Amino acid sequence: MSKFFKLFNVSTPFDGTNRFQTSYLFAPMVLAIIRLTISTYIFTTLVYRLVRAGIWSPADVRSHWSYFTNLTYWGQGFYFMFAGFHTFVYARKGIAPLQKWPRILQLLHGVLYTTVCTYALVVTIVYWALIAPDSAPGDGPFASVFSTWSNISVHAMNTGFALFEIFFTRTERPPWIHMCFTVVFLAMYLGLAYVTYATQGFYTYNFLNPGNGVGSLVEYIFGIFAASLIIFVVVWLLIWFREWVAARLSLEGKLAQSHVGYTAGRRDKEELPEA
Repeated sequence: MSKFFKLFNVSTPFDGTNRFQTSYLFAPMVLAIIRLTISTYIFTTLVYRLVRAGIWSPADVRSHWSYFTNLTYWGQGFYFMFAGFHTFVYARKGIAPLQKWPRILQLLHGVLYTTVCTYALVVTIVYWALIAPDSAPGDGPFASVFSTWSNISVHAMNTGFALFEIFFTRTERPPWIHMCFTVVFLAMYLGLAYVTYATQGFYTYNFLNPGNGVGSLVEYIFGIFAASLIIFVVVWLLIWFREWVAARLSLEGKLAQSHVGYTAGRRDKEELPEA
């Protein structure tokens, strides 16, 4: 079983230098506040959109859970909530609850981080490249003040939040096995999309409609699957680049003062990462 967890970079002890809770630029408490603020914004956005839909278009509340954009945004909100909580506790006590959790939960936290960073970029690219240009006149992403704010929040700021995690934390490069999860979860969503059509009578995304041509459908599906794999590699390389820059500039991770083994002026210094 230890070999299985090793595939996911889940070691014992887990995350000994608290990469998940630290940054090269921000003290742990500052990082915790930023993460919790992002989580609060995401949940506020989602709840407001649901309440507004409940008032003006109740059917949209039911369909809310069928859209990949919404599901990934919820996932991002929960990631920042958990990450902010762990970082806050680490800043106060020098050890994060995540480090004491069962290994399966440590594994899932790593998978959540990877999917949050990868899917955010997928959502943004697919929306602005495929969906927004195909919007009906008067129903585009900037058709009203609300739609402008909503689309910027879920189709642009989501990527900004992901890039914050990639560039401003000390997380390690995701293990390659996480690539399998990005494909499996997309496949599961594909099934959900067609369950939605069978139960609610609509396609969440027009390019999933086989009525537009089976060949076109297959191209879109495989194109998005391929894009998710490419973006995973891009995320991996961006994290590698961040660590390379940190080592070149002799940047040191800002540990909590209560971190086990902490001494005044000591930080966690990086070595050049391997490609």
